[in-house]
Amino acid sequence: MTEISHETNRQIGVLLNRKGQVEYVMVGTAKQIEMPDFGRARVSAERFRGLRCVHTHLLGEKLTQDDLTDLALLRLDLMSVIQVDKSNGLPGLVYSAHLLPAADGEVQKPAREQGLNNGLDPDPALADTRASALDYEFLEPAIPAHLDTDFISLINSLEDEMARVRQTARNRQTNRDRAILISVTTGHTDDAEESLAELEELAASAGVFVLDRVIQRRQQIDPRTILGRGKLDELLIRSMRLGADMIIFDTELSPAQVRSLSEATELKVIDRPQLILDIFAQRAQSREGKLQVELAQLKYLLPRLVVGQNSAFSRLAGGIGGRGPGETKLETDRRRVRDRISQLERAVDDLGRQRQERRKNRVQKHLPIISLVGYTNAGKSTLLNALTQSDVYAEQKMFATLDPTSRRLRLPYEQEVIINDTVGFIRDLPEPLVSAFRATLEEIADSDLLVHVVDASNPRVMQQIDSVDNILKELNLNSIPQVLVLNKADLLPPGEIDNLRRQVMFDKPTECVAISAIRRDSIKPLVEAMAVRIGKFSVSSDEVAAAGNL
Repeated sequence: MTEISHETNRQIGVLLNRKGQVEYVMVGTAKQIEMPDFGRARVSAERFRGLRCVHTHLLGEKLTQDDLTDLALLRLDLMSVIQVDKSNGLPGLVYSAHLLPAADGEVQKPAREQGLNNGLDPDPALADTRASALDYEFLEPAIPAHLDTDFISLINSLEDEMARVRQTARNRQTNRDRAILISVTTGHTDDAEESLAELEELAASAGVFVLDRVIQRRQQIDPRTILGRGKLDELLIRSMRLGADMIIFDTELSPAQVRSLSEATELKVIDRPQLILDIFAQRAQSREGKLQVELAQLKYLLPRLVVGQNSAFSRLAGGIGGRGPGETKLETDRRRVRDRISQLERAVDDLGRQRQERRKNRVQKHLPIISLVGYTNAGKSTLLNALTQSDVYAEQKMFATLDPTSRRLRLPYEQEVIINDTVGFIRDLPEPLVSAFRATLEEIADSDLLVHVVDASNPRVMQQIDSVDNILKELNLNSIPQVLVLNKADLLPPGEIDNLRRQVMFDKPTECVAISAIRRDSIKPLVEAMAVRIGKFSVSSDEVAAAGNL
């Protein structure tokens, strides 16, 4: 091989099976060699492909980034390069590397040390290779006559370890989806970190096990794959080692981008809006909530119904009832989705009118209305339970509440009010959700007071306050009086709570109260603040008695 490579001034390579037989012969250029196309054939996550690649290097290179990428993406048993002596064409040192099984989701340390010292080309231009060297094990370089590794035993032990780690992970995660979170930004990485941390909370709420988080800062977002080519290769390698089922992007993807990424990775690709929609679908309990979620999902799906690879969308619907000009299956699917959207919109409008009638009855009874609003998982339902001794469902998860709940509350000075628990807000709330839940959100419009509940312990508390204010402004609800509640104050030192209150009141001049919804003794200042703010809506005991049950 080295003599032929020397004579032709081209890299020569072979792919050997585990019996030592040659299955492919490759001829490249002086600088690179191209692997055969294995198509989209997948390899078991617990096994390698059963092929070793051995090829020559003419310029004295060690293993390059392209070599390691091919090793990982094709899941080869081994990648070996033979350096060719420039003077006589005889073989020099042989450099080899194989993939490492992930150790319980963590990268093994020795690979970095061995990668930098033994097998990896020290060219400074290959900085990214060093960063990803943790994914490989490099064998000690040697001349061909001194190669004595029992490779079959080595590869069998590696596959056994891969199977063991994957089975352990399955047992621990109880068949949850395994995902890698991706953020690509052109701005500050600190903002991307905060947003990605929130995406991780969303993933946990959806029942997804997060394996890793990746942030890439770019001058310009790639219009086709979001990520750069090199980072996408690294992502593929990482997903293979960790056994990822999906990748979740912290942004909204276009249909073309989803298609390109799915084809490149062969993994399920979802974006932030789709993840939020999935959480809503899991949480919806009432008929109205389920209708609203289905409507939002279909509105999200409609523009993403496109011709996909190996799809039947291009076939004409023939036969009885399908003759004439014809209609592609894609057009049929789109028409059905539009029809279902129209049907759901009518149903949601009917429920909205019923809700409006119920609101009119409450208004006629002259009972002031207070609505709890705020970021998701801020503790609104827990506060409602504490105020009214109710048992509304409350959990430390995002969007635990989808169906608005109303309870009667008696305030000091013989005041009686209706208090509403509402759907939590979130940054970049998907437009299909906003429109689908508009009838529910309009429940807030008749409120005499908004109690803006904030998770004071969240490091992104100020951004969350701004997000809620922006959504209220979009819904034209920002003119309703507010009391801002710093909930979960027991999780912060007293001095820190005081500083946060001063900061909030400086940015947003409004009444601010610090409480802990799980400690009933701490909510007295909030009850008094609500009583003062709605004092002008006080009603007589006769009117209250006439109001009856809601």
